[in-house]
Amino acid sequence: MTRDLSLDGKTVARGAALTVLLAAAALAHADPAGMRTYRTLAMTASGERIAAVEAVEGEPKTGPRIVVRDTATGRIASTWQKSDCAPCRLESLAWSPDQKTLAAIVADPRAGTASVVLVRDGRVTPLATIGGVAGTVRWSPDGRQVAFLATVGAKKLTGAVEAGVRQVGEIGLAQEEDEQRIAIVPAAGGDYRLVSPGDTFIYEYDWTPDGKGFVVTSARGNGDNNWWIATLGHVDAASGRLRIIAAPKMQMNMPHVSPDGRTVAFIGGLMSDFGSVGGDVYTVPLEGGEPVDVTPDYKGTFNGITWRGKELLASVLAGSDAGIAAIDPGARSARMLWQAPVGVSAGRDGRVVFSADGRVAASVTEDFEHAPRIVAGRLPELVPITRDNDGFLPQVAARSIGWTNDGFNVQGWLLGPRSVEAGRTYPMIVQVHGGPAAAASPRYVAAGDNGNPLARDLVKEGYFVFMPNPRGSYGQGAAFTRANRRDFGGGDWRDILAGVDAVIARAPIDGSRLGLMGHSYGGFMTMWGVTHSQRFKAAVAGAGIANWISYYGQNGIDQWMVPYFGATMYDDPAVYRAASPIESIKAARTPTFVYVGERDVECPPAQSFEFWHGLKAMGVPTTLLVYEGEGHAFRKPENQRDLRAREIAWFNKYLK
Repeated sequence: MTRDLSLDGKTVARGAALTVLLAAAALAHADPAGMRTYRTLAMTASGERIAAVEAVEGEPKTGPRIVVRDTATGRIASTWQKSDCAPCRLESLAWSPDQKTLAAIVADPRAGTASVVLVRDGRVTPLATIGGVAGTVRWSPDGRQVAFLATVGAKKLTGAVEAGVRQVGEIGLAQEEDEQRIAIVPAAGGDYRLVSPGDTFIYEYDWTPDGKGFVVTSARGNGDNNWWIATLGHVDAASGRLRIIAAPKMQMNMPHVSPDGRTVAFIGGLMSDFGSVGGDVYTVPLEGGEPVDVTPDYKGTFNGITWRGKELLASVLAGSDAGIAAIDPGARSARMLWQAPVGVSAGRDGRVVFSADGRVAASVTEDFEHAPRIVAGRLPELVPITRDNDGFLPQVAARSIGWTNDGFNVQGWLLGPRSVEAGRTYPMIVQVHGGPAAAASPRYVAAGDNGNPLARDLVKEGYFVFMPNPRGSYGQGAAFTRANRRDFGGGDWRDILAGVDAVIARAPIDGSRLGLMGHSYGGFMTMWGVTHSQRFKAAVAGAGIANWISYYGQNGIDQWMVPYFGATMYDDPAVYRAASPIESIKAARTPTFVYVGERDVECPPAQSFEFWHGLKAMGVPTTLLVYEGEGHAFRKPENQRDLRAREIAWFNKYLK
């Protein structure tokens, strides 16, 4: 499938765009330095300046750096770096209403602290420090206060993908729960105060326009587990009283109040992980009521929103394309302003940042063949304003593949070598994404450790890599995302197999040399695949789920399962058992490498042990590796490199 590429605000054929980019690269950087990364974008209200946390691969690690650029030219206006703390992290950026000062959060893992700092003209002023974890800094509308999320005395990093605490002693005591709360500190300096209730975990929040309170998503008790039953509420800034606005039977992200203070908008839908945002856009009165879907039947997935006047601007995934849409809540309609077959990122509030009037936008874009860059401009024209990575050449060839199955339009990505030998057929690895509410999206495949090193190494070893987005994924609309409810391993697996057939029909793939891999939901699908098909000759199952019955009682996030299975395991064990790979373990023949993190909260090691044990009992070649201290997301670079080498060696052993 040939796709178009947006280049400097114009639409050109991918081949022509690639020629232009390669020519520019040759002129700009014959021998580029390390790849530059950009994250946590923040734009001034006027749209004239952009701030980002930037780093350069290979540079001596001296601490995180904030770079402020002119939006029109990309020229650097100021830089600040915390040079005295190499392991410190910058977690959030926000411009003050007067556009002169940046608020940021600096996390120091050595000290176990998080600090709110103010940065102005390259100079920093400490504002507040807590022992624990902090995030999501926001200025009050009048600029006199700064709010942030604070977990005082946190026992672990926030989020279920992070390594869990050791489960010893008396378990489940209420006073031991980490509770993330809203904190407020005067911008002029002084002590911070915790505002929201002490027994409630605040997931997301935003100031109301009058500065007297916040709209929040929250739940009582364990923060890792209870996001799936979170409610939408209002917290009074003076008293801390929490009032429930709505409690819909869906997951909610990114609540924001309209400029007139009357309406709350949020992204709602079926979501499997906090932070993996996708769904339709809903509105509800701030005073309370029933949420209304203002983007019904939209054939795409919204993953970021912000109010601009009476309209909403949103980032969206539509098929293979990222886009920016304008939503009219009254008319319940959306129109696309910009789109391109790229991956986009900005910050916790969405994939794009906007000026106050919504006319200027910025994002970080990349695709499998082109390295990240900041693009910005007056909509609908977004043009590159950074050129630091122009010298990095494509390491792979990539194309979007579309197919139909069971009446659904399905999409995926195929990566392969830049040049293909005539008459040769290649082995292929099918890589299933996590989630399931997520999507494989374009991400630059770099020569170094940044980007997508596993895909690079697999292609270098002579493999094609296929990344399908089966039903349950984002990108095709809410009905498509919901289509795997009570059907894990059913229609989603048929979509993947149909996608493999579509790829074999269009690319030089040897259908007798197929590998299967994935992590989390992808790990489950790998376990399911090798117990329901003899088509794959080698597999790698990462942090998977072998037995949904035992998993329900082992994992730390059992609330996520009810929206997908329709009931708890105790109420409907049959649907859980039917989706369990261990029930079909006797059909397994595929050599399978199994791995997991020792302190995985989402997919505990016991699941990997159970599947590994079953494979051994069936005489199937297998090995199990448990990475010490790791959670669901592997954070240690040495473990990431070790795992990558082992995965490739496993496939080489059975597919070469």
